[in-house]
Amino acid sequence: MRRLVKKRELISMDLTPLIDVVFLLLIFFIVASEFKKNETILNLSLPASQSSSQIVKKEEVVIEITKEKLAYNSKETDFLQLEESLKDIDKKRALIVRIDKEVKYERVVKLLDLLNKLSLSNLLLVTKEDKK
Repeated sequence: MRRLVKKRELISMDLTPLIDVVFLLLIFFIVASEFKKNETILNLSLPASQSSSQIVKKEEVVIEITKEKLAYNSKETDFLQLEESLKDIDKKRALIVRIDKEVKYERVVKLLDLLNKLSLSNLLLVTKEDKK
């Protein structure tokens, strides 16, 4: 006589739907995230303004200026190197200029004179939004 022996089945949870959900969430957060390069190298305290903002995307040229430092496209530079860098750019290209509110007027004039000398007049002066 044979005895019928029942084998016990191990009960386990199917993890496939859980893994699918995790991958879907991962894909969602990757797609929904905005990856932004660091636009500024200098720590600036911008003055406030109530005017509307304008966004320029293509091939931005960013100039930042503080009391002691000057930066061109997120790289520290000086006025001589800046002049060399700006000689060959398109004259109609927008220049985004970020000026710290503590900068002396003579440094701003020096920068504006340099840009005028190179016939670069398409300037966008960046300010922070005034919350009034």
